[in-house]
Amino acid sequence: MASGPTQEELGGRFAALHESGCFLIPNPWDGGSARVLESLGFEALATTSSGFAFTLARGDGEVSLDELVEHVKVLAEACDLPISVDMENGFGASPEHAARAVEAVAAVGAVGGSIEDWGREDGIYEIGAASERIAAAAAAAAELPFPFTLTARAENQIRGNPDLDDTIARLRAYEAAGADVLYVPGLASVAEIDAVVGAVGLPLNVLARPNLTVAEIAAAGARRISVGGSLAWATVEAMGEVARRMRDDGDLAGLRGGGQVAAWLERPAG
Repeated sequence: MASGPTQEELGGRFAALHESGCFLIPNPWDGGSARVLESLGFEALATTSSGFAFTLARGDGEVSLDELVEHVKVLAEACDLPISVDMENGFGASPEHAARAVEAVAAVGAVGGSIEDWGREDGIYEIGAASERIAAAAAAAAELPFPFTLTARAENQIRGNPDLDDTIARLRAYEAAGADVLYVPGLASVAEIDAVVGAVGLPLNVLARPNLTVAEIAAAGARRISVGGSLAWATVEAMGEVARRMRDDGDLAGLRGGGQVAAWLERPAG
């Protein structure tokens, strides 16, 4: 079998996806889901911190950097797609933590990743401190021997501070600090997406919402659409409903033989 693409090739492919248009970057939660999404024709993947934590029977934010690194290694071995990693807050409040997280995930195959401006213990970081963390992550990415696309996340909208003006000020600071992509989870409307796109100069990632279509998000100017843990929850809830019908009604009609999954998992010869 031919060897897969190099990390340099994957990094270049991932960076190029952000140059024009808008692409979907779904979020697998294990190696099997990564392979399925690759088989379905997606061009890149992003990890989900909440979905991965679920596989360990934990809540979001309850995994370690070492555990995340092992997870990224599994995904990178399972598929030949560029992988961007949800590095949460870098697993620590200091700029050095953010830099170390970039280095750690890049060492096992990632070609991109995001750093948040919120920590469980500290809340939303002051804008200057948050910018220093992005600058440190960007410096670490620049030292790598392949392109690494750094995404800076502004957490206001999902952390109890839906101040879009402050969010935009943060994004501009993160752009100046060296980020390649900007991300505001929680943008709720086309108008909010349009306002952010018009105020910054970098590609914007938007978290998918059931009330918006891909076409609407793309038309507002987003370059990338991720889904977070939503695919994992859709899968688990579907399993739960089949199991509920088995338990309550004796209904086994929802069970599957696995032939389609086997086809998705099969890697092409080459």
